[in-house]
Amino acid sequence: MMIGMPFLTAAIPGVIALLLTWYFKKRSVSLGVRLLPGISLVGGAIYLLYYGLEVVRGFEGGAYGILAFFLLCFSAASIIIATKSTLTR
Repeated sequence: MMIGMPFLTAAIPGVIALLLTWYFKKRSVSLGVRLLPGISLVGGAIYLLYYGLEVVRGFEGGAYGILAFFLLCFSAASIIIATKSTLTR
């Protein structure tokens, strides 16, 4: 439960960010717009990590840290999707 619930909680905004990035890439909008979902997840993860370490602390703060880790994983995937070249040979 200590790993499962933060992952499932991070999966909701993570999947939304991945779908938005994919949609923006399919519509071929600018790179800045394609990077917005990933960058917003990074900002949220940094805030949750800070909140878990400084405000909550203890065992529950560790759950916030795990949640931040999974959000960072989803944001990395979103940024990779946004910056990957669309040219195929």
